Amino acid sequence: MTTATSKAIQITHHGDPEVLQLVQRDVGQPGAGEILLRHHAIGLNFIDVYQRSGLYALPLPLQLGMEGAGVVEAVGDGVTHLQVGDRVVYASNPPGSYCERRVMPAAQVCRLPDSISFETGAAMMLKGLTAQYLLKQCLPAQGLQPGDHVLFHAAAGGVGLIACQWARALGLQLIATAGSDEKCQLALANGASHAINYRSQDFAAEVQSITGGQGVKVVYDSVGKDTWEGSLACLRRFGLMVSFGNASGPVPPISLAALAPKGLYVTRPSVFVYAHGRDATQAMADDLFEVVASGKVQIHVAQRYALEEVRAAHEALEARQTTGSTILTL
Repeated sequence: MTTATSKAIQITHHGDPEVLQLVQRDVGQPGAGEILLRHHAIGLNFIDVYQRSGLYALPLPLQLGMEGAGVVEAVGDGVTHLQVGDRVVYASNPPGSYCERRVMPAAQVCRLPDSISFETGAAMMLKGLTAQYLLKQCLPAQGLQPGDHVLFHAAAGGVGLIACQWARALGLQLIATAGSDEKCQLALANGASHAINYRSQDFAAEVQSITGGQGVKVVYDSVGKDTWEGSLACLRRFGLMVSFGNASGPVPPISLAALAPKGLYVTRPSVFVYAHGRDATQAMADDLFEVVASGKVQIHVAQRYALEEVRAAHEALEARQTTGSTILTL
């Protein structure tokens, strides 16, 4: 049987974008429970930066990438939900989507509806599943009801713009933060009820003003170190602090006593805790596909880079020069 080859991006040590290397690899054939997939588009996410830098250290050498869309070229034994020729999309472990072709586990790969393009699929899957579990599953003790205020940091990014639109569809009052007036306007145009430029405004004071001193039920924070203290100050009694990223660096050690005055809850989830198997992943994906197909959530592919330009893509993402979603093209 002929062995497929593929261009791929890998690292042999952790560091800055310069460690990203273009290589040619033999791909092989799928074993039991696996598929061979040819990518049409690849998603770029901040978790890729964490893995490249070593913040999330994985065994080396490492082929990066958690998200992609393409066509199934071969199916291994035991795979029943996919066939050769299927249009598919995924956001899953193990990493490895930065390539033309790959053999990967099939369990968390989903059929891509014909109404959704490969580029949109690659741009939305990891970010969309993240927005899904945050707004629909990772909820404060008292739940969320239409009219409730939530705070969402980095709201002009890929996850944020999906969350702004989805929150509006759910009737929530999403308070967005972003690092420029232009990004704040983008969040507002995508459904945020309020937007705060955290570089020129005290976002904690603004949140208290917007909520009449009540605070928000939940803060969704992918920024990390720089927003941690202010985020806690934004929460109402029994509020939930959801720390799901570290764009500014990891949150330093905290004292649990700091949560006591308002009885706060804190969680550090991951999309893969929620998308933990075939059934859970498919249910979350179906929810995402439905809200995108309905037009209530539109996926903004704002940046496109060729696979060979991946270093520039990482540099732009880390410098916070991007909005919406970024994809790698082939």
